[in-house]
Amino acid sequence: MSNQIATFTPGNVYMMRWAGDADARTATRVVKRTAKFVTLWVEGFGVKRCAIRANDQGEFALPLGTAYLAPVVRACRLAA
Repeated sequence: MSNQIATFTPGNVYMMRWAGDADARTATRVVKRTAKFVTLWVEGFGVKRCAIRANDQGEFALPLGTAYLAPVVRACRLAA
């Protein structure tokens, strides 16, 4: 088992999941990344800058806000 944490990499595309619909997925591309912030292009919403957070699954971001049903993009969810 690897101890590496999943991190956002500029140029990669990740899938954002919506809490209200388990089948809904939105493509999200990392435009820029610093140590604390990530700039994402979210399909249908444009460019969003948000803080990078981390937990045991790796890094994640909340580009559309922090409401309880806000969608989450995680670094471990690379688009196929």
